[in-house]
Amino acid sequence: MPLSIQEIIDLRVLAESSEVEFKLAGGKNGKGQLPNDFWSSYSAMANGRGGWVILGVKEENREFIPVGVVDVEKVKTDLFNQLNDRDRISVNVISDNDVQTVELQGCIVLAIHIPPATRKQKPVHLKKSPFNGNTYHRSYEGDRVCTDEQIKLMLAEQLHDSRDNEVLSEHYSFTDDIDLDSLKAYRNVFAAHKPSHPFLEVDLFHFFKKIGGWRKDRETGKEGITVAGILMFGTWDAITATRPNYFVDYQERPEAKTEQRWIDRVFYDGSWSGNLFDFYRTVYKKLTADLKVPFKLEDGQRKADTPVHTALREALINCIVHADFSERVPILVVKRPDLFGFRNPGLMRLPLEDVIKSAANGVTVSDCRNQTLQGMFLLIGLSERAGSGIPKIYSGWNSVNWRIPTLQERIEPAQTILELNTASLIPEETTQQLRLIFGNKVSELNTLELLIVTTTLVDGWINHERACQLTTLHSREVTLVLPRLESRGFLVAHGEQKQKSYTLPGVTLPSPDEVFALASFPNALTSKSSLTYKEESLTHKEESLTHKECRDEVGRFISDDLDKPYIESLELLSSDFKDDLMARSQLARDSKRLSSELFRNIIIDICKDQYLYIGVLGELLGRTNQNIRQNHLKEMVQEGSISMAFPHTPNSPKQGYTTKVQ
Repeated sequence: MPLSIQEIIDLRVLAESSEVEFKLAGGKNGKGQLPNDFWSSYSAMANGRGGWVILGVKEENREFIPVGVVDVEKVKTDLFNQLNDRDRISVNVISDNDVQTVELQGCIVLAIHIPPATRKQKPVHLKKSPFNGNTYHRSYEGDRVCTDEQIKLMLAEQLHDSRDNEVLSEHYSFTDDIDLDSLKAYRNVFAAHKPSHPFLEVDLFHFFKKIGGWRKDRETGKEGITVAGILMFGTWDAITATRPNYFVDYQERPEAKTEQRWIDRVFYDGSWSGNLFDFYRTVYKKLTADLKVPFKLEDGQRKADTPVHTALREALINCIVHADFSERVPILVVKRPDLFGFRNPGLMRLPLEDVIKSAANGVTVSDCRNQTLQGMFLLIGLSERAGSGIPKIYSGWNSVNWRIPTLQERIEPAQTILELNTASLIPEETTQQLRLIFGNKVSELNTLELLIVTTTLVDGWINHERACQLTTLHSREVTLVLPRLESRGFLVAHGEQKQKSYTLPGVTLPSPDEVFALASFPNALTSKSSLTYKEESLTHKEESLTHKECRDEVGRFISDDLDKPYIESLELLSSDFKDDLMARSQLARDSKRLSSELFRNIIIDICKDQYLYIGVLGELLGRTNQNIRQNHLKEMVQEGSISMAFPHTPNSPKQGYTTKVQ
């Protein structure tokens, strides 16, 4: 049963924690009508993580104003009639329990919860064809038309329970395209694990067939190497011919930083096969090389495995067997002093929150994308039964009291990221610091509350998104606990709705307006509600040119509240410094078809040692602000390659971006 909406505070809960759309739904006669743009939101939310459409409420100046739907029964009837019309929409994911009629401030509104569609139901599309602009997805709180590539991926997921058992053409051969050394090494591991198994009685080729590397399609009679066989044991040329986007990468980085610097790296360089089995064997040893193994006897023999070893093994195998190798994103495994990171191409096949909740409760849920690969690992004892991998990762990390694993998805390009932080959940010195601030009240906090308050102390601030990463509970639970901590005096709120952040009492986070009181931002960024401020900004601009302590020697704005200089206007820079920035970004301005990787490298380069305002970035890179923000900056912030000047107000029009500390 979805969230029951009973009062305005529940709408705020939705606005802060879920994807939500507010629509008036008045119709031509004002009595109520299902709006036409409802269906694009329906398609987008069903194809994503679900969401809400609230009819009869308008959002104005961050306030929710119920205006009501006059003939609510007519709208509700029309909704279900169209939901069951296949000429209108491809599938109905809504039940009666998902539609609520609610009285808010004397007005009747209709709240429609749209659950995420199952893999077998996607793509959810308008009309009869998913193509020609009929399929949508959610991106940056808006409904976007899916590309043909995105639609084809959803169709492939719908049709195939396992994406790796496809039989390849007869042009792939066992002798030419399989790395026999890799296969022999696998067979040796298999023999050690199951020394009397009947698979060991046959020759190498038939062994390869037994484990799923070669298959005959009973429907078509087609016989040959499977995709799994090539990915697991193939040569590099055969793998990339099968899956052109295939790439695997391991990086060991020396510090708790995100820059692309490493002291050890594993990727295909011609010196090894590049296949998944060899990648696993090499990388797992490197991941666990520094782990301390306590002395423990089991059946008279020393046990070399610990729950942390198990967690890392399961994380690496999960990264492989759940990967969508048709996506552009490579598999990436990172080892740093502070964490282990695992990224695989493709989104999860099950709702993310369901997976996290099940993992925390030790419940097994699974919908593996590459079931043949999973079976190959299972045969040599390197994978648990289906669905138990994620719970073992969580329990392994919990066994040493490390921070809760962070599991997240990114839509564009599709990828799943698991971070295993090795920091202690709550260091003793932090607990002592909290006791100095709050006294015995600290003992009143439950686990989630203590995590939130601790994170706020360490980071200086927290918001809803950051708090959700600290727990496996549903995001609504986080939304409710934050105001509760505020009312009890542990937190102080700043801002409103999606801009809201929290600090400890007595801690102030300067707003962009306060920081830039003397900076010469373009007039478009000043408050529209204050004519006085607009007029004064002209004076401020003149003052800023002569206010020596506000500018460094090259004309960048300086503030005690910022850890780096800030560039809000190229015109205020010295000519040499401006020319240098223009030269370093020239390639982006000259080429409108620059690869995303190269474009982002330019951003990282010009943002070093300073914050750049989005308007300055647009001028340097020759792109619109919206293009840079939507296609690059948001993801770069998420992955940690750049950071914001004001992370507690992420949507500020005066936001600046800098490269993470090198």
